[in-house]
Amino acid sequence: MTSKQTFYVTTPIYYPSNKLHIGHAYTTVAADALARYKRLSGFDVMFLTGTDEHGQKIQASAEQAGQEPLEFLQGIIDWIMQLWERLDISYDRFIRTTEIRHTVVVQALFERLIRQGDIYLSDYEGWYCTPCESFWLERELVDGKCPDCHREVEFTKEESYFFRMSKYVDQLLEFYEQHPDFIQPESRKQEMINNFIKPGLQDLCVSRTSFHWGIHVKSNPKHVVYVWLDALTNYITAIGYGSDKPEEQATFEQFWPANVHLVGKEIVRFHTIYWPIFLMALGLPLPHKVYAHGWLLMKDGKMSKSKGNVIDPNVLIERYGRDAIRYFLLRDVPFGQDGVFTPEALIERLNFDLANDLGNLVHRTVAMLHKFSGGVVPNPSEEAPSPLDEDLSNLARSTIHAVEEHLEKLEFSMALSAIWTLVRRANKYIDEAAPWALHRTGDEVRLHIVLHQMVEAIRVITILLQPFMTDFPRAVRAQFGWSDEAFAWAAAHDFALHSRGNTVVEAGPIFPRLDIKEEVEALTALTGGPLKEAPSDGEPKPTANRTASTEVVKETSGSANNAAVSSDIPGIATIGMDTFAAVELRVGEIVSAAKVEKADKLLQLQVHLGSEIRQVVSGIAKHFTPEALIGRKVIVVVNLKPVKLRGVESNGMILAASEGERLELVTVPSDMPNGSVVR
Repeated sequence: MTSKQTFYVTTPIYYPSNKLHIGHAYTTVAADALARYKRLSGFDVMFLTGTDEHGQKIQASAEQAGQEPLEFLQGIIDWIMQLWERLDISYDRFIRTTEIRHTVVVQALFERLIRQGDIYLSDYEGWYCTPCESFWLERELVDGKCPDCHREVEFTKEESYFFRMSKYVDQLLEFYEQHPDFIQPESRKQEMINNFIKPGLQDLCVSRTSFHWGIHVKSNPKHVVYVWLDALTNYITAIGYGSDKPEEQATFEQFWPANVHLVGKEIVRFHTIYWPIFLMALGLPLPHKVYAHGWLLMKDGKMSKSKGNVIDPNVLIERYGRDAIRYFLLRDVPFGQDGVFTPEALIERLNFDLANDLGNLVHRTVAMLHKFSGGVVPNPSEEAPSPLDEDLSNLARSTIHAVEEHLEKLEFSMALSAIWTLVRRANKYIDEAAPWALHRTGDEVRLHIVLHQMVEAIRVITILLQPFMTDFPRAVRAQFGWSDEAFAWAAAHDFALHSRGNTVVEAGPIFPRLDIKEEVEALTALTGGPLKEAPSDGEPKPTANRTASTEVVKETSGSANNAAVSSDIPGIATIGMDTFAAVELRVGEIVSAAKVEKADKLLQLQVHLGSEIRQVVSGIAKHFTPEALIGRKVIVVVNLKPVKLRGVESNGMILAASEGERLELVTVPSDMPNGSVVR
């Protein structure tokens, strides 16, 4: 048994009635990033994923394919495992609920719960959604349909076993009270309490007799264990719960309770109400945290086969590489919120962040090392560093603390934002230090310091990117020849002489620039048809959580949906809902403000958007002093393409109202959370 501190992270076990899509990859890549970070930090990690292989839908899909269920499943399971290999997912265990070890334990605990009086036999009468494997009360239906997937439900009446959920409600609410961080984000907890517990938690149907594909109740074999009691217990059976083997029992004792279950928001109810109650009945500790992230949507809503809007991750990996896809998934959508996948968003991320910023930093540094020092990292003199050098090294040292802080909170996009602040600062350092000029004037002492600073910045950046990207860190480490000691996670704290004397290998750009128009057309063809625009039905559709978007266009011309028509306000054209929905407005808090040098009208603002801090340059200096803006809540257009104003990059726009010489910021109440969507 290890003496290391342990960390246990899980994904949902995916339902293999068909191949997975990019939304499933989103959850798994996030879990992988967390697992890699914890391993790098010295933890003994257990990372579990797998497949939930029982139920009526699997049985029906296999029958439709003319196959036995296990035969039908095997092809899909092989495809899933190949996808995780292509994305470099570093799971430690892969659980299949058809495994004997899982079946035996589920049957045993079902019998135990019957003996305890937690499960009893009765008749079920109500509404059932086959795609979601969920039972619903009449009052829970939305327009007579499933409230989760909005598909048809069927009225069902059959003999079933029930779990006495009501027996544990008070204990569950007490647990919520004592563990306020158990359900994240916080809004999900209120949703569970107000929507499911307060109206009266019904006893849960935990068996079916209308199909046979599943784990049969040992004492009453005509009953099949209902999917959630079967599926949720994978988190303990996978690590040895109920095993008669000492080594498996030791693994369970070592890693349980789980540190975090990562799930999509559509299954948070099962993980934060049913699963804790099952564990209470078994006398087991509860997980430390359930984190329910948002959905990765398409322009016309949630991905689904019926809509034909599903994106196969393999298509993206084959064209852009796994690092690009991993980066996009973790950077573009603040974890916990919904985001919208568009080809434009993907290509702009790859161009701006990976090609322009990161790839260019490495490529130009390697080129200058070969041009100015024969491809060898010089040994800098011990003279006192300049303020410019200290600014870069101090930022590098502070970046690892910011990254660790964000990753502990599962703020993946903010962790990457912090790294990119260092990436951009390193590029700016090169421009300001001008090593080419030092070489031209023969200032070898200063040149060696600058070249070494450039390499050290890249070393720290590359170390910190290891949880998020896997090919880039390996390639750049080999290119620069860093040792195990120099490339350890703890070494990112040390902006020192780790690289001197290393021979650096020349190579082409790691992330080439892409033509947006060509790539969007190619993706459209590869995904089987045009990506649908959201219909203009008077209902705003979910908009992208992005930092880079299309350029601001003042003209009102556009598609037929967005064509300009007359307005009641003279000189102002009306717009369609699509145009309005394309603008992403969020609440932000100004946390710092400073004047832009040689620009009387401009202020450089740092705005906290809940999941990240964004730099915005605003032309309001004649109306506000920097000090007067600190702490102000403002509304920010967050999906504007980044621009440079007087050499300072701006990533958004602050909304303001003006009349004559008067200008006021558009604000919201001070208790409105940062990052809230403005509609």
